[in-house]
Amino acid sequence: MATTTYIAASTRALAEEMARDPAVWALGEDLGRGGVFGQYKGLQERFGAARIADTPISEACIMGAAVGAALAGTRPVVEMRFSDFALCATDELINQAAKARFMFGGQARVPLVARQPIGMWRSSAAQHSQSLEAWYAHVPGLVVVAPSTPADNLGLLKSAIRADDPVVYLEHKGLWPLEGAVPDGEHLVEIGVADVAREGRDLTIVTWSAMRQPCLAAAGTLAQTGIEAEVIDLRTLWPWDRDRVLASVEKTGRLLVVHEAVTVAGFGAEIAAYVAEHLHHRLSAPVRRLGAPRIPIAYAPPLENEARVTPDAIVSAARAMTASAAAAAS
Repeated sequence: MATTTYIAASTRALAEEMARDPAVWALGEDLGRGGVFGQYKGLQERFGAARIADTPISEACIMGAAVGAALAGTRPVVEMRFSDFALCATDELINQAAKARFMFGGQARVPLVARQPIGMWRSSAAQHSQSLEAWYAHVPGLVVVAPSTPADNLGLLKSAIRADDPVVYLEHKGLWPLEGAVPDGEHLVEIGVADVAREGRDLTIVTWSAMRQPCLAAAGTLAQTGIEAEVIDLRTLWPWDRDRVLASVEKTGRLLVVHEAVTVAGFGAEIAAYVAEHLHHRLSAPVRRLGAPRIPIAYAPPLENEARVTPDAIVSAARAMTASAAAAAS
């Protein structure tokens, strides 16, 4: 095991896959200088400009070229810089990449990875801070991945590159400097398998991406008052690990879904509905969601903080759920 950062883990993942498979390449704006966050640093020098390719400033052009290249047999890694900017490429991703396998009866595949940095980061304001994972989870044909640790960013990016379907790969900008232990040698994380980050008996907290750390902090605070929360990091939003979530909620009787994205129509609603449909008879309290209010993310830090989900907010929600359950039981 070695300690590395979330961003360095992604660089290592891409380098290892490019060395392993000559069909893997990357394209996007400013990749030659390392990418806007430095996640491609040193790769053009190692693999050349044909495999770490700089493109015009056109997300539609970048994604369209990648879809064609994937259909032709390569495995492109598409850099969108910000998930907000990727909205300019939604036709190519959603109407073309996601549909091709179905429309051609399985004769064509689009094995591309669309890297889309998500989330709030240093007062980046309303057009550079969104978390839009629910949009992509809604689209048949897309795989949606959201790693939260350096080890998962290494293992999941490698698995995404090897996948035969288009993967929307959501890396949180606030996690770039996060350090953590990463295995030496080959490391793959299976798509669709959640991680039980902390075991507990009283409450299940389901989360992903940058909310893993606040949820673990909240679970530590709750434990000091005798509430043991189980924290599940989904890691993959589609497919998501229904079996692991259901097993946990069946044990605890309570579910709190926490995400940075806007609560309204967020992916937490899908999880809440699925659990309510399948375990309504085992629930000790109503399922609850905790996310951002339906407001644009502001530049000013005090206003930006109005959209943040904090450990204190998670603790308050968890305590309310356990208190109501105790009252109902009495």
